[in-house]
Amino acid sequence: MKNSFKLAVIFVLTMMLASCKKEKNTPSYHKGDLTIFTDESFQSVTEALADGYMINYPETHIKVETKKEDLGLLDLLKGSAKVVVMSRNLNPEEIKTYEERTDLKFLPAKFAADAVVFVVPKDSPKESISIEEINSGLMSDKKEFIFDGTNSSNLNFVAEKLKKQPKDMKFSIIPGNQKIIEELGKYPDKIGVIGLNTFSRPYDKTSEKLREMVKILPVVEKGKLYNADFEGLRTMKYPFTRVLYFLINEGNFNIANGFIRFSCTHLGQKIVQKEGLQPYNIYKREVQMR
Repeated sequence: MKNSFKLAVIFVLTMMLASCKKEKNTPSYHKGDLTIFTDESFQSVTEALADGYMINYPETHIKVETKKEDLGLLDLLKGSAKVVVMSRNLNPEEIKTYEERTDLKFLPAKFAADAVVFVVPKDSPKESISIEEINSGLMSDKKEFIFDGTNSSNLNFVAEKLKKQPKDMKFSIIPGNQKIIEELGKYPDKIGVIGLNTFSRPYDKTSEKLREMVKILPVVEKGKLYNADFEGLRTMKYPFTRVLYFLINEGNFNIANGFIRFSCTHLGQKIVQKEGLQPYNIYKREVQMR
């Protein structure tokens, strides 16, 4: 009798421990670890959203890792990444591959309007730049445009806008958006091409310092001048406005999906706004995203 009782107790304790272990390991949107791959151009807004999510869900730990846009996408397709931040449009073949590899529908989670901007030193006499100048300059052996590298979001997006292949364009490279700003003064005949989020935070001291070093050139398209300001991003009239979106490789509603939902809610969109970017979802009646 005593042995039967002991066995029963051991069985109950074993089941309780197994249940606790199972509960502890069960994936959830409010606890666990997640790594997000983002191009350096979007690092600031991605980190701000990650910080906001961790404040709301203290049992989560989100790491933001910078990786060139195309390389991050490859990791997602291989299954070694759960979330990546993208700006360029995927072509039909890439969308097909995504759906086959992830077994998910291609549903980009759009969360912000950012921009690729063209900058020159503060003392440069240049006051604007036209689409035609950009087009011809990227075909010139002078390599007057400086990008942050190959496979980067800035290069991809400009190539997409101009209907060119990145491999066909001619340009110089300085690794890193911030480095381009800091070193541009050494090359007075060059034009830096960077992501707006690099220095869009209104009250951030580093951003303020970077903004003081360069001026952003308005872009002329079809005789009209467009600025990369809130109005230019909201209406998408600034020619190099780009929509940032998340892609995931997670079928259940766990931490990756939870983070994306948070980023697209009112609170997440307010964080995007504080980053100096145009929220995608917060003003549904006003935002005219194409």
